[in-house]
Amino acid sequence: MPAALLATAVGVLGLVSVLPTALYLWDIWTTDALKSIGIFIPVICLVLLLRAWRQLGWEMRGTWWGLAVLALTILAVQLRDRTVLMMVLGLGWTIYLPPQGLVAFAYGSGFVLLFGGTRLFRRALFPLCLLLCVNPIPHLFNVFVDLPLQRVSAHVARGFAMAMGQKLSPDQLRLMFTPDFGMFIAPGCNGIRGAVTMGYIALVAGHLYRLRYRLHALLIVAAVLLGYLFNFLRLIILVLYYLIALRLPRLQAHAELADYIIGFCLFTLAAVLLFLVLSKCHKRPPEPAPPARTTATPRSFFLRFAVMTVLLFLFSFRYATGLVRHPLPPSAVAVFPQQIGSYTLSRRWQERYLTGQIIYEWAQYDSAASHIQLGISPILGAHDTLLCHIARGEDPIWQGPVSMQQVGNLADSFNASLYNDGVSQFIELTTQCTAGHCGEYSHLNGHFGFIYSVPTSTNLLSTSDRPIPILLHIETPDPTLAPEVARRLLLAEMQTFLAHADLPSLSKQFQSQ
Repeated sequence: MPAALLATAVGVLGLVSVLPTALYLWDIWTTDALKSIGIFIPVICLVLLLRAWRQLGWEMRGTWWGLAVLALTILAVQLRDRTVLMMVLGLGWTIYLPPQGLVAFAYGSGFVLLFGGTRLFRRALFPLCLLLCVNPIPHLFNVFVDLPLQRVSAHVARGFAMAMGQKLSPDQLRLMFTPDFGMFIAPGCNGIRGAVTMGYIALVAGHLYRLRYRLHALLIVAAVLLGYLFNFLRLIILVLYYLIALRLPRLQAHAELADYIIGFCLFTLAAVLLFLVLSKCHKRPPEPAPPARTTATPRSFFLRFAVMTVLLFLFSFRYATGLVRHPLPPSAVAVFPQQIGSYTLSRRWQERYLTGQIIYEWAQYDSAASHIQLGISPILGAHDTLLCHIARGEDPIWQGPVSMQQVGNLADSFNASLYNDGVSQFIELTTQCTAGHCGEYSHLNGHFGFIYSVPTSTNLLSTSDRPIPILLHIETPDPTLAPEVARRLLLAEMQTFLAHADLPSLSKQFQSQ
């Protein structure tokens, strides 16, 4: 057991070697309430893994193939951190390659194979596959299930309130009992969080109770439906609370707290009912007694442990040194040249998160013929505005890669898109810049294709040279101009601007952040 716990500790600390994946997951868990349930999945997986390992007597029959899986996983993450590779599907659904869930699964599988061996891998296959769900709700689920359910929930609550004789405002998602007192049926009010949580509880509980596949699947579906049913009950009870609060004004200030209390009580009741049904349907079999544990730890364990420690140290060094650096404070601004060719810097602004962190540093350059906006992101990784437009249902009139000459006769590739919003036509160019090089390519057929960049040898070997997203915007106020003419004129004007621009030098100021 001490050897297994020591290996587990190193495996957890070794997550620094895949730090971009860990930070990305932490960000969506802590900022997206809909996906916050994902924060419990790695903990549950670790507990189930140790449980399976204990049942095997903490045996150490590792294979060196696990080290190969770990090395390939870490290399894939390191490569993705230095380049861009995205698969684009319809409705703005973008898959960053390799996907975060696949990285988590591969890292966990490599660790299990390296120390526990194939026998432990087979026994721990369920918790390892559960790691594929670290991003618990895919984008398509949001589009086809989450948003429609938001309106269904609002319709149910509105219908019940009107059945009780209460007149409401015509807004479909707001139930205004008075001009100043009402409830908003937000996405978090449609029961999807509770339903998804109930589904994952049923998934893990069914595994622990060793249910058959059909019964297990039926239990998961029933748990999800139970979560939605109790959410509708919560909305009805909340409407009753609002009706009571109309007559007792003191309660109006506590409506939000009442919503949390009602939701917590109903979710607890739903979870209790789930386990009562589970206990009635299937008696949990006794756990098999662990085999006799060998007192001696194989010598090969210490060699595998040492090699893994060295591997993780080498690949974690870049990220560990980056963590101790002090990034620029939120008030710091990028340095833009006052003049780029015949274009003069006219204004500057910053695009920020609500937390104050800068998303984009913007500068506008004006000439007698046009206005060009240049944006540099100090924090974003792979990012393409085409994906944002597709997600909003805005299809480009034209899209494709273009090559632009920069200062010093650098021929760099940009991903360009032409749009017409009825007021103007505009082109947006995106690229990723490292020291001395910029390049982003796209191959899209409709809403399917790939967006990628090609790393340089310097970028691959550097410990601080990461791709910096660059965004350029130019428009014409004539929306009736033929798209081919507008594209030719705007790209020609953009080429005039970029012929005197040095984007790699502009992005270099963010390389060490």
